[in-house]
Amino acid sequence: MIPLSVVWDADPVAFSIGSLEIAWYGVLWAAALLVALWIFARMVKREGLDPRLVDSGFLYGVFATIIGARLGHCLFYEPGEYFLHPFMPEFPWIKLLDIRGGGLASHGAAIGLLVGLWLFARKWKFPYIWILDRVAVMVPLSGALVRLGNLMNSEIYGDPTSLPWGFVFVRTGETVPMHPTQIYEAVAYLAIFFLLAHLYWRTKLAEERRGVIFGLFLILLFTVRLLIESIKLPQEAWEQAMALNMGQILSIPFIVGGGIILWRALRRPAQPYTDMPLAGNAAAKRKK
Repeated sequence: MIPLSVVWDADPVAFSIGSLEIAWYGVLWAAALLVALWIFARMVKREGLDPRLVDSGFLYGVFATIIGARLGHCLFYEPGEYFLHPFMPEFPWIKLLDIRGGGLASHGAAIGLLVGLWLFARKWKFPYIWILDRVAVMVPLSGALVRLGNLMNSEIYGDPTSLPWGFVFVRTGETVPMHPTQIYEAVAYLAIFFLLAHLYWRTKLAEERRGVIFGLFLILLFTVRLLIESIKLPQEAWEQAMALNMGQILSIPFIVGGGIILWRALRRPAQPYTDMPLAGNAAAKRKK
C-alpha cells in the first residue's frame, strides 16, 4: 500500500508557440535572471552608482552563468563523453552547446558566475568583493526558482520516503513516494535569501565589512546542498559507488572557501568603499 503522498504529474511544458514548446524550466530560469536584474538595479540605485553597471553586470552574469552551467554538467557529470578525446573528429560540439537538450549544473553555474563577475569588476575597475557581496543576496532567490523548474521537470529528486509529503513522480515511472528535494532546496534558499537581504538592506555590512555576506552565502547555501544531496538519487550511474556524490564533493570547496572569506572579513577593520563608479550627480559631488 502506498503511504500518504502527493501524486506529481505536472506537464513540464508551460505553453506552446506553434511547434515551439516553452518549458516551465526555461520560464523559471528566465524569471530567476530577471529577478536578479531587478534586485541588482535596486542596489545600484540605492548606492548612487553609475546606472550603466546594471546592464553591463547583467550581461556578464547571464552569459557566464549559462556557459558555466552547461560546461559544468559536461565536465562533472559526463566527462567520459566530452573530455577524454576532446580533439577527435567525433567530439560532440553541437551537443556540448545544446542548452535545451543537455543538462545544466549549478556548481558549474557558480564557477562560471565567479569568472564572469571577476571580468565585470576588472572592466569597471572596482573591488571584486563588492559585486560578490551583492550577487550573494540575489542568487539564493534565483536558485529557488530554478529548483522549482526542476520540480516541474520531475527531475533531481530524492530517495524513497514514507513521509506524508513524499512525491510520486509519475512522469519518470516512479510508483512510490520520493523526497521532493527540489522543494527542500527551494525553501532553504528562500530562507538564506531573506537572511542575506536583511543584512544588506538593514545593516551596514555590505558597505563596510567586505566579504561577510559573500562568506555567509557560500557557507549556508553549499551546506544546504551538501546535506540535501545525501538523500538525492544519483544523477549518474557511476555515482552509486561513491561515498559522497559529485554534488557533495563539489560543495565542500565552496564551504571551506566561504569559511576562510568570512574569517578574514571579520578580522579586518571596517573599510567603506571609496572607489566605486558613481552616478553623474554623486560623482560630481565627490570631485568637489
